[in-house]
Amino acid sequence: MIQRETTTGVPEATDLPSIIRPYGDTTGDAMVQLSFTLPVPAGKRAELAALGLARQMGLDPASVVHAKAMGPHFTFFIVYGKVNHLIDYAGIEVPEGREYPLLPAKEIELAIRTVLNRRLVVVGACIGTDAHTVGIDAILNVKGFAGEKGLEYHREIQVVNMGAQVTVEELLERAKAENADAVLVSQVVTQKNAHIHNTKQMAAAFHAAYPTAVGPGMGRPLLIAGGPRFDTVTEAELGVDRIFGKGTTPGEVASYLVHALLPSWTPQEES
Repeated sequence: MIQRETTTGVPEATDLPSIIRPYGDTTGDAMVQLSFTLPVPAGKRAELAALGLARQMGLDPASVVHAKAMGPHFTFFIVYGKVNHLIDYAGIEVPEGREYPLLPAKEIELAIRTVLNRRLVVVGACIGTDAHTVGIDAILNVKGFAGEKGLEYHREIQVVNMGAQVTVEELLERAKAENADAVLVSQVVTQKNAHIHNTKQMAAAFHAAYPTAVGPGMGRPLLIAGGPRFDTVTEAELGVDRIFGKGTTPGEVASYLVHALLPSWTPQEES
């Protein structure tokens, strides 16, 4: 397959295969591995139930390659089987990439200093019962992530990291007290869609607290949500201005802040 680099740095295939099947042991054998838990005690009946479920999902033939009791009333399974489905790979439409350029740190500083003539204020937190700060710390803390320093590294950005298990009320109160330009919330815990519920609650509270706002940076803070499981919802559904998924770097977030909050800024040409 021939590939070329796109403007986002992601290889783009120019000679795509049309129809593909999953790969298990040999190319095109259509074998897949599936794991799940059933609310039944471990045993032969449970294994037959797992096989029945696998067949209804299109795995035929299928076999249980692992079964383990998860307490007295649950069993965890790994099933291996063949699917009869095909994927039209060439016909898949890939979403457009980032709509703003990645800016070097010096240009981010220059943009904020030139347009705002003050420090850009960012308030971040893990909201609800989420105690996982690894995501918010990777973006905010100076140590950063993936070789990039966090937002604290920028002299022109004032960072307020509220940490974990922050209530929506506490976040809103602090954002107002700091006159925040942007609010970043991280959600890693996803059981029962807690990340979606918490983020919707946060967004609703901010929209209600700034009823006359025209938009982000125009009467209310820019609202950004980040986490590994937001790929099933859109910004409009959550009520936020931007969603960042897994693998997001501090540079992407800082560049987006300039793009969204300082629209009059034009990236400088390198001399």
